Amino acid sequence: MLSHALVQPADAEDDGVMGEHDQDQDDVAEPARPPLSAAQAREMTAGLREAMDDVRRSVAVLAARVRDAHAARVWEPLGRPSWEAYCDAEFGISRAQAYRLLDVARALAAIHGAVAAGTETSRTRDTDPATAAALDYGLSQRALIAVSGRTGDVTELITRRLVTLAHSGLQALDEPTVGAVVRQAVRDIRSAPPPPPADPPADPAITATRRLVDDLAANSHAIGELMLEVAPAYLSDTDAADVLALLCEQIGEPLEHGLAARRYALSGDRRALHGTVL
Repeated sequence: MLSHALVQPADAEDDGVMGEHDQDQDDVAEPARPPLSAAQAREMTAGLREAMDDVRRSVAVLAARVRDAHAARVWEPLGRPSWEAYCDAEFGISRAQAYRLLDVARALAAIHGAVAAGTETSRTRDTDPATAAALDYGLSQRALIAVSGRTGDVTELITRRLVTLAHSGLQALDEPTVGAVVRQAVRDIRSAPPPPPADPPADPAITATRRLVDDLAANSHAIGELMLEVAPAYLSDTDAADVLALLCEQIGEPLEHGLAARRYALSGDRRALHGTVL
């Protein structure tokens, strides 16, 4: 079940550009059915929304349990040498999936902490701890993985914006408002380039080289997001290559570079670009 938990419906963080294949799904022939009334359509839509919310909440609960299991070093009493070996033996998931689960768990934990620190009146502080831990603010796993390496930036931004709202008194800090603040902060950090080093080198050549590397990485991340729209995260590199070959040819990007950019967008780790773009 854990391997399937890494596949989640797109949320507000991932809406927008869709592949042509997705757009064509409305035209796929299906068995004839009696037309729905407006009331039936609304009822069906409500059921879909509820199911999507259940999936997101289940992922958030899973993330909390993953975090607790890793903190308790659950693999040791079971005789496993490491977290990845434990996940492979118990759930049949890959090393990459095992660590993506941790990325999601850590990012959510950091966001929960920022929400708790940023306001004294949010409904998230008044609910049962188990319920609060299950809140995922409508974020996709891809969004959480993308900011897992920049949780300090995300939490600082969330805390600052919630404190500003709380002091302004212009808007009640209920759950929808807090969720909107969190989603916007994650969106802003995902689209912003990484901050420069705290102590930049005195050599201008080194500074210029680092700037060039940062620009290449930012461009590669944008390309990787495009690749993920066409070849979603649940596809292996081999399957993604089959899907992306034509796209890469059309945009003049070597397939290996496209796959590397896709891995970078998934992990946020620049080492995914070594030997290709960087």
